Amino acid sequence: MNIFTIVGSIRKESYNMQLAKTMQERYKDNLNIEIADIRSLPFFDQDEEHNPPQVVKDFKKAVANADGVIIITPEYNWSVPGVLKNAIDWTSRVKRVFLGKPVMPLGVSTGMLGTVRAQLHLREILSAPGIQAKVLPPGGNEVLVNFAAQKFDEETGLLVDETTISFLDDKVDKFIEMIKTSK
Repeated sequence: MNIFTIVGSIRKESYNMQLAKTMQERYKDNLNIEIADIRSLPFFDQDEEHNPPQVVKDFKKAVANADGVIIITPEYNWSVPGVLKNAIDWTSRVKRVFLGKPVMPLGVSTGMLGTVRAQLHLREILSAPGIQAKVLPPGGNEVLVNFAAQKFDEETGLLVDETTISFLDDKVDKFIEMIKTSK
């Protein structure tokens, strides 16, 4: 199963990227997880939406070809980072590659609330008319990794908190099932 993963942080030591890499390693027997490079995407420009730069075409093609998309977001000022919103904006124009696409939102923070506000905004964005993704439903499926400094190994960068890993395993299983039933 091919999964395209978008990480809303471009910081080198991002806990959100560490979660993506943890998932890439942990689920490699069941999921082929490709992690996007959204740093290279230019700012959305409506003048170029019909003939965007190649990097945008490649990004949209990767979303379109994926069986599902994982979006891992930090929380900046109670919302999603601009770099993540920009990436999603490119996908919502002309060829709308998120239409009906299974999406699993997640997020990591060093604080107690674990990106809850950012994920609420992300869910709103993903339900917009130009996007209309099929998002893993709320109500116990939210993956809000809090207190990140205590849950990731400093040397490997991987998630090591067993309670969080067990919870994540369950939600990934639900996401895989959602993808299977979406086909």
